[in-house]
Amino acid sequence: MAEHKTSKEQRYDRQLRLWGDHGQDALESAHVCLINATVSGTEILKNLVLPGIGAFTIVDGHKVTGEDVGNNFFLCSDSIGKSRAQAATELLQELNSDVSGNFVEEDADKLLENDPEFFNRFSLVISVQLPESVCLRLACVLWKASVPFLVCRTYGLVGYMRLAVKEHTVVESHPDSALEDLRLDAPFTELRNHINSYDLDSMDKKDHSHTPWIIIIAKYLEQWYSEHDFQLPKNYKEKEAFRHLIRDGIRKNENGVPEEEENFDEAIKNVNTALNPTKICSSVEEIFSSEQCENITSQTPEFWVMARGVRDFVQNEGNGKLPLRGTIPDMIADSDKFINLQNVYREKAMQDAAVVAKHIESHLQAVGKPAESISEQDIKLFCKSAAFLRVLHCRSLSEEYSVETVNKDEITSCMDNPDSEMVLYLMLRSVDRFYQQHSRYPGVYNYQVEEDISRLKVCVNSLLQEYTLNVSVKDDYIHEFCRYGAAEPHTVAALLGGAAAQEAIKLITHQFVPFNNTFLYNAMSQTSATFQL
Repeated sequence: MAEHKTSKEQRYDRQLRLWGDHGQDALESAHVCLINATVSGTEILKNLVLPGIGAFTIVDGHKVTGEDVGNNFFLCSDSIGKSRAQAATELLQELNSDVSGNFVEEDADKLLENDPEFFNRFSLVISVQLPESVCLRLACVLWKASVPFLVCRTYGLVGYMRLAVKEHTVVESHPDSALEDLRLDAPFTELRNHINSYDLDSMDKKDHSHTPWIIIIAKYLEQWYSEHDFQLPKNYKEKEAFRHLIRDGIRKNENGVPEEEENFDEAIKNVNTALNPTKICSSVEEIFSSEQCENITSQTPEFWVMARGVRDFVQNEGNGKLPLRGTIPDMIADSDKFINLQNVYREKAMQDAAVVAKHIESHLQAVGKPAESISEQDIKLFCKSAAFLRVLHCRSLSEEYSVETVNKDEITSCMDNPDSEMVLYLMLRSVDRFYQQHSRYPGVYNYQVEEDISRLKVCVNSLLQEYTLNVSVKDDYIHEFCRYGAAEPHTVAALLGGAAAQEAIKLITHQFVPFNNTFLYNAMSQTSATFQL
């Protein structure tokens, strides 16, 4: 009988496959603040409301104009003259009744002056089309409170995002090409016993062609070791020789023609990845050697307590190896052989996780916390994902903007190609400079475009001078940015809305790795790039 799915499981089926129940729970308990319900802002929120974010609050002191209605699907002509925060909240709310929508009819800079603590309560703050001075002030407040801040902007045919988060930990980074954790280079006792229970020579034809390829490689590895001083096949030539060894093991019929044994073909195909030495990657080593992992206190976040438990395991019971992941890939084998092999891996992974749990328990007790304050389920997931743990440290906006700490190398090296997306970054910084001087963006009034071109050029040059950047910006870009007139085209805003919502979900669920730290999209050439600024 097909299992009955709840309406929630049916409704969110696709995303549950992506980030699981626990990811969905994190999403549903999150509260996101959006500053400014412009077209970019509502596009971002649409992509968070549909998958079921817990709550959102729009902060926006503007009234709806005809221009808003012209490019924003979440505002209609009836809303003209009304609060933009309220009108957008009401229409976004209709997309998903499970989401709680709130609004504050006030500008962000007023709120910052009167109640800066207001922003500290959110899981994430997203700003859109915020003037630079307000953005920098807000960034300081959020940085101190350790609230992630995602700055978004659509400016003509340019999309921009900047992530500012002091520390972001990722347990499930979902790498695209993760190698299996098979330990064939150093089999644990239970696996070695299981391999020894097979005798390929004395098997009948059916069993021989249904032996899992992991066992085949392990068997031929024993033979290889005895002839090669117990060294793994390392280079291409040796791996090729090892493949020949396996190929010779395929049974032949009475005419000496090799039988079709797909499991042996699978073994030959998997030699490269299966014989990868089991080691800990540098980014995980860095996590283990970091300050947070060393000094556990009652304030230490769960991630770091669990990382310490895994580190203790590696240094003691694991003999320098991480807890076993405990999964094996699908392969040609009969059910019994496959399940038995799977169980060997699964049981060892459970034993390893139990040892890690003991280490974690002793650290928790040492700082006066109950053992159950970190669940067994979380520990198992952490052990399973231990090879792919990631910690992201972004630079703050004030570091990026300060003359002393600006990342000149990144800017200069990218500008070796004068059409690198980096030029768009310099242009956005220049139009902000223009705004500070003229209280408007260049080209906003059509009749002033020509004069604005020379004014903007002055801003570009003063920016480059201030940061002593020895780069040149083509006049074409200055003309183009004046032509934009700070418009927010729906097509660019929609793409940015999808990208920003995706990053927001990564930050909320602590799954997949967010970008670090600046993303630029060029709609003219349909290209994008990320930079560490």
